[in-house]
Amino acid sequence: MPFGAELLADGAVRFTLWAPGAREVELLLHGNDSLMQSRMTPKPGGWFELTQADAGAGLHYGFRIDGTIDVPDPASRYQPAGVHGPSEVIDPTAFAWKTRDWQGRPWEEAVLYELHVGAFSLRGDFRGVQARLDHLADLGITAIELMPIAAFPGTRNWGYDGVDLFAPAHCYGRPDDLKQLIDAAHARSLMVFLDVVYNHFGPDGNYLPRYAPAFFTDRHRTPWGTAVNFDGPDSAPVREFYIHNALYWLEEYRFDGLRLDAVHAIADDSPRHILDELAERVRAGPGRDRHVHLVLENDDNEARYLKHGAATPQPTTAPTPVPVGGYDAQWNDDFHHALHVLLTGEADGYYGDYADHPVQRVGRSLAEGFIYQGEPSPHRHGASRGTPSSHLPPTAFVNFLQNHDQVGNRAFGDRLHGLADPGALRAATAILLLSPCPPLLFMGQEFCADSPFLYFCNFDGSLAEAVTEGRRKEFSRFKRFAEPSARTTIPDPNDPATFARSVLQWSTADHTDHAAYTAFVQQLLALRHRHIVPRLPGMSGGTGHYATHGETGLTVRWRLGDGSTLTLLANLGADRIAAEDLPAPGSLLHAVPETAEQALPAGEMPAWSVAFFLGQSDT
Repeated sequence: MPFGAELLADGAVRFTLWAPGAREVELLLHGNDSLMQSRMTPKPGGWFELTQADAGAGLHYGFRIDGTIDVPDPASRYQPAGVHGPSEVIDPTAFAWKTRDWQGRPWEEAVLYELHVGAFSLRGDFRGVQARLDHLADLGITAIELMPIAAFPGTRNWGYDGVDLFAPAHCYGRPDDLKQLIDAAHARSLMVFLDVVYNHFGPDGNYLPRYAPAFFTDRHRTPWGTAVNFDGPDSAPVREFYIHNALYWLEEYRFDGLRLDAVHAIADDSPRHILDELAERVRAGPGRDRHVHLVLENDDNEARYLKHGAATPQPTTAPTPVPVGGYDAQWNDDFHHALHVLLTGEADGYYGDYADHPVQRVGRSLAEGFIYQGEPSPHRHGASRGTPSSHLPPTAFVNFLQNHDQVGNRAFGDRLHGLADPGALRAATAILLLSPCPPLLFMGQEFCADSPFLYFCNFDGSLAEAVTEGRRKEFSRFKRFAEPSARTTIPDPNDPATFARSVLQWSTADHTDHAAYTAFVQQLLALRHRHIVPRLPGMSGGTGHYATHGETGLTVRWRLGDGSTLTLLANLGADRIAAEDLPAPGSLLHAVPETAEQALPAGEMPAWSVAFFLGQSDT
């Protein structure tokens, strides 16, 4: 990397810092009750550099800016005492990988499981996640997705307030603990994805404005204030910082993919958008030799980033060709929102955009990807949202019924099984897990975890008070929280008890009802892997079609990559409906509930029922 501390072949360490706003920079080396200061050499372009012969792995260091403030390395590989303490020199080659031949898995095989490292286990660290890998593999998961782990202030945080983007949070373990988790996952044929945040820094521990103000720009605004400078003067080092961060996680830690958070909040007016450059560099780097996947969260529904076209020439060592640049998929909020309205009847906030004809909207999402493909959004005061997406295959859209946002951004962290009819939830789960789109489960969803997932953080002083008040103010637009007294019942994000309540209680997973639901999910995923996944490669866009029948009936039909057809028949309502006009679409793959299998030949579909059929090609 052009940033940070680099171990050299002769045992020395080269320290590099981009500090265009500093007059002078000193390297601080922390020894046993001692501090050695050495002035760094200024280089063109605002860089400072120093090679230290008597350094090495394990050494703690930092930088002193203009003799007034001590800061950690923004490209630190580890912050042993947190974001305000010194950095540690890490040897990136020291870990002995056991799965060096791992080349990943094709995207079509992806079944994602999102988890928060701190709340996934009682241990609350990387080792706690590793202890549950067998459970996830047996369930039918093929990829775990870690919520952001970059070093953040305190010891409790969702991770979206990270400030040292190259350093795994010290409360989760050391760098080698993370590598051990990934190595163990690969040994079980599990991919590992990482959620990364490239649209802002957290409010506490970000020292960059002090010595590198060009890292940010006031020409663009984001929900968090001034934007990261991707397109203005001196933006080249900023762009490289983020590109190398992506390459770092994929190369040094051997992550199988990245999920880029809220890219709609990345402002870049340059001729070559940072997202395009990042994808190209990843494809030309680690993506040349193994399966590497890139996934977006993009509220703007911009289909142009999702490119599934011709393949680039690949070396013979590559498992399969990869698309030319672009991103494998996007989280499909539209699918979630429409089904959530159907399951709960909620129409507050952005759910209002899906309150009319929700069954039709679910059908469009399953067949075409986005629901909003340029139509006006009432929630956005009539502004158009999205671009056409029917030309993309279903594999370009990650579907989910729950994730950290859709659970944690509720006032009380309610999980869906506490809001929906059990039969309706089973029907929706079958749609999620048997449709061609890659599904995502949120931690604990497979056993209907009793624990909520609340918004939590660990700030101090006035910042803590502002976050608590801001969190409660967010809900003032909802009728339930119109009165200030009602808003005081919303859990305080900074209270340690808020985090403690969010930790998964695995002791309940073996209870009868919970275990039965786990078996249900496991059965559906087994069907997916056996009958659907092998037919997904080569699936093109424009081959999904849907039709509604009355208020609650839905048919969706896809032509799969091998020419066969997959058909969904669904009754997404509480009343039985007639199904005489629905043609026999092939062999029954699975029906939910079990009574649906007997009712279908009689021309009926029970309440909240779905049936999937596999048929031969009609061409």
